[in-house]
Amino acid sequence: MSQEESQKKEKDPEGIDGIMEKLQQKLQGLLGDQYGVKVMMPAMQTPPPKAKKETEEESPPEIEFELLPSQLEAYLEDYVVGQPEATLALATKVCTHFHRVAWEMRHEIVDHLVGEVKANMLIIGPTGVGKTYVVRLIAEKLGVPFVKGDATKFSETGYVGGDVEQLVRDLVRQADGSVELAENGIIYLDEIDKIAGGGVTHGPDVSRTGVQRNLLKLMEESEVDLRAPFDLASQMEAMIEAQRTGKVQRKKVNTRNILFMMSGAFVGLDDIIKRRLRKKLIGFEAEPETDQEDPFWLLSQVRSEDLLAYGFEPEFVGRLPIVIVFRPLDEEKLFEILKNPMSPLTQGKVRDFASYGIELEIEEEALEEIAHRASTEGTGARGLKSILEQCLLPLEHSLPGSGINKVVVTINAVKEPQVFLAQILVEGALVSFVTEFRERTGIRLSFTPQSRHWIVEQAIQQKMEVKRYCEQQFAGYEYGLKLAEKKSLRIGLNACKNPRSFLDSLIKKAYASKGETLRDEREGPAISPDHKEDS
Repeated sequence: MSQEESQKKEKDPEGIDGIMEKLQQKLQGLLGDQYGVKVMMPAMQTPPPKAKKETEEESPPEIEFELLPSQLEAYLEDYVVGQPEATLALATKVCTHFHRVAWEMRHEIVDHLVGEVKANMLIIGPTGVGKTYVVRLIAEKLGVPFVKGDATKFSETGYVGGDVEQLVRDLVRQADGSVELAENGIIYLDEIDKIAGGGVTHGPDVSRTGVQRNLLKLMEESEVDLRAPFDLASQMEAMIEAQRTGKVQRKKVNTRNILFMMSGAFVGLDDIIKRRLRKKLIGFEAEPETDQEDPFWLLSQVRSEDLLAYGFEPEFVGRLPIVIVFRPLDEEKLFEILKNPMSPLTQGKVRDFASYGIELEIEEEALEEIAHRASTEGTGARGLKSILEQCLLPLEHSLPGSGINKVVVTINAVKEPQVFLAQILVEGALVSFVTEFRERTGIRLSFTPQSRHWIVEQAIQQKMEVKRYCEQQFAGYEYGLKLAEKKSLRIGLNACKNPRSFLDSLIKKAYASKGETLRDEREGPAISPDHKEDS
């Protein structure tokens, strides 16, 4: 070996050129297999690595976390309804976790206490009570990377399904590629109860328990390769980076400080707890608890042995030391959710209509009816969303472009959406006609309830739009009312049935009044008879 080659070997102990050549050959073979032809890859030249300045030494970023548990709890209570115990527990444990991480980084503590378990959390509660919502709120408030996954989409290696380590890689993507920031993020897994095994050693339960074991590695402290194996895109990215920087780096993500939060409905867990409590009561001849039929009370009594009986591995349960239970939402709480000014349900619909230039307002009676209907479905806040969409869909479809810029949703909109829509369109057509008439003439028109009903009936019979019918019926009013010197007019049923004769009578009265005024000026004051207007 020449002296030059020896020096090159010392500078490049990993053999970058050899690695680049192997990657090039592998990629060429893959492309050839794909397209059935021999693909020639251009030679890749590895530029010399840039000299690193002494001032560019890498150091982990400092985490400044000053939010107190009481502050985070107050923030959550502004958005979350009916979960005081859950918001308190979540705010306390999340804040303590990140304060602990910041403290250890400030004091450069790298050793892990033997036997210590990180404050990963298990959230239990029926569907639609806000489990996912509250975790998203926490991540947004803290400003940390956040990834949500569905436990049912993962499986043990060798089975069809995703790789749980992909959650960590997704966390890095959420952190815009910053490994350091991702190492202090939150991973949230929903429907974790679906991977509970049934105590068998074959069939799908094997895969479920395998997912538990794979998650166990992440929940402790492990190193996750940022580039997934057998991922062609990742390998090509690595090859390009190696060509650009002159070195091959295997980036890894440490999961030591990543907070894992898992949730599920855990259907049937209350029965397991109830059986355990009954055995205990019988064994000690104690008085039965009065709250044993309350689902929330039962779930709040959950113990590790109950989760083991449900089908979780002991090691998996041991890595979830914090168990938080959410309350079911009754009709009153569902109404509070809708009424809450921070509610994404109602405020989301307000913004939907605002995007069309329409101001949306929902009366409390309508919200109460929506909450009542949702409570009968048993799907929590999800029922609110579906019913709200059903009620407002006709309005959302027909009002844009109608000229209506404000709508007040009443209880009738919930009970009979199509009838309510028809009424709104009629009102909108009349408002549009009156507005355009006032803009042209300066004269303010209004309609009595009887006249509105008459106009709608006639428009339907003649198969005409309400606005077009009004324009046709009151075609001569623009000039006639000016002759009558009217600044405003309330149109009643008589004017609707006989618009021409009614206008003529107004003009005659106006001219008669002028004649009397001229005579009075010549002959002196006199009492003139009253003239009744249509109402």
